[in-house]
Amino acid sequence: MEFSLCSFDGALPVEVTIDDDNGRYTIRKSDRSGEYFNSPVELITWVKTHFREEEFCHPHEFRGMLAKMADYELNGTYL
Repeated sequence: MEFSLCSFDGALPVEVTIDDDNGRYTIRKSDRSGEYFNSPVELITWVKTHFREEEFCHPHEFRGMLAKMADYELNGTYL
């Protein structure tokens, strides 16, 4: 599951990746810095704590990402 979100604070999109097959749970922020996590739960918790929909050009995309993450938390998989 990968998301690319346009943010107001940089030219590059914020990229969020939950890749269970390769054990990759990462966030690349618009300033090119990043965060790496040991589990998808840690990544999802970080997103909920540090990101707000007002930071993004298209808030509905951010809400959609949160909805998919919520499904992932409930079911352990994503579509």
